[in-house]
Amino acid sequence: MAATTPVLSDPNLYRHRGACFPTALITPEYIDSLEDFKIRVSDVFLATYPKSGTVWTQQILSLIYSEEHRNESSNLFTSDRVPWIEFNIKNIDFESSPSPRLFATHLPYSLVPKDLRNKIGKVIYVIRNPKDVMNSLYHFEPVLKHIQKSPSFEYLMEKMLKGDVFPNSWFDHVRGWYANRNDFNILFLKYEDMVMDLRSTVVQICKFLGKELDDKSLDAVVKRATFKNMKTDPLANKENDSNNYINKDKGSFMRKGTIGDWKNIMTVAQSEKFDNIFEEKMKDVPLSFTWELPEK
Repeated sequence: MAATTPVLSDPNLYRHRGACFPTALITPEYIDSLEDFKIRVSDVFLATYPKSGTVWTQQILSLIYSEEHRNESSNLFTSDRVPWIEFNIKNIDFESSPSPRLFATHLPYSLVPKDLRNKIGKVIYVIRNPKDVMNSLYHFEPVLKHIQKSPSFEYLMEKMLKGDVFPNSWFDHVRGWYANRNDFNILFLKYEDMVMDLRSTVVQICKFLGKELDDKSLDAVVKRATFKNMKTDPLANKENDSNNYINKDKGSFMRKGTIGDWKNIMTVAQSEKFDNIFEEKMKDVPLSFTWELPEK
């Protein structure tokens, strides 16, 4: 097993195999064990960098696959239908779980099960513009018990640029998954497209997964997966989900779900500095990003 090192900017994190992890939630041994996790052909993995629409896409996948969720006849939490593979807090027996299994992960591409990197199963990777990611994470940090709150947005930005956050820097995560996309059976989606045209995104996901829904079912998925409805859905918003890693009195698990809110927190100097770094680090990655909502 590779040696672990502490993350100086956050004593609640340790670094292992090029990524950072919360000490309270995951061990290095468990991370290493995921390498040999057996993937089924029908498995679906949702991969994201934190604060990039993970819970939102979990909700969409749950609604697509579960008629009981669509017609509101089930009380199963979305996070239990699409559980985290690296944070198995509820000790779900994944091996005996029926197919198709749905998983969520924030892991870098290099740490996911090797079967997944051999195109067994399917991966949906959701990307969000990094300025909104930073803004969302800054407001979200107080809600989480297992990481240290940044004293300022400037501090958080520097921490993220260094990769001193879970799981690593936004640039390394996105570049890694995109550069190695040919190793996976993968669909790339953009958070901003979900905001601007949710129905088209749901149709795209269904097509990729080979799931044919009639118009009534598709309408139900889109209606229940709007950010407004999801934020008040107790199956998705974690308000009633028993866990020990959320400070429910410190803020909402889901906040705005919009585009361009970074302009309300980043200074001009911070934005320009980030733009220069972004241009350098992403110059050879042919991905376009939406930084603000288009004018109507």
